Amino acid sequence: MEYSLDIRNNERNLIEAIINKERWAQKQLYESYYGSLMAICMRYSESEREAEDILHESFMKIFNNINKYKTGTSLKSWMSRIVVNTSIDHYRRRSRNKTVDLDGVYHLKTKEPSVLEKISAEEIISAMHQMTMMYRTIFNMFVVEGFSHKDIAKKLGISESTSRSNLVKARKKLKQILLSKDKFYDR
Repeated sequence: MEYSLDIRNNERNLIEAIINKERWAQKQLYESYYGSLMAICMRYSESEREAEDILHESFMKIFNNINKYKTGTSLKSWMSRIVVNTSIDHYRRRSRNKTVDLDGVYHLKTKEPSVLEKISAEEIISAMHQMTMMYRTIFNMFVVEGFSHKDIAKKLGISESTSRSNLVKARKKLKQILLSKDKFYDR
């Protein structure tokens, strides 16, 4: 016998249970989305511990604002946006009063094959953790999350040109880090 579950009804029941502060529902949501949301946090943080702090803060926001979620839309996308915004807020708190050098702004172009084909996601994240927090945050916001330079500038309290120049520098730095490993050289 084949059973068919009404996903929207199940989601609605889960959301209602979370609104009613039922622990089993909170646990189910946390365990279901931990991996994908933690991956977002890792892109913005300097360590796994910091990523966990951001994730837990994000889940608190999710649980406290779950009544604003519209059933039928993508729950994962809604929660991902909260995690990204929480990560950005965390970055802003850490980087108050820091300035960024705009010297040496240029566009990076290369004819070399992409090193991304040769490395794992873990190696890329490890390399990103070697970049400054500003470079990593702007790279994530622009390349991974799809924010425009205007949005990045607004969220981080910087100019659009600073966002652009730091993205160029971040890409250059990431490439430099990845190519510095012997296994990525094309000899």
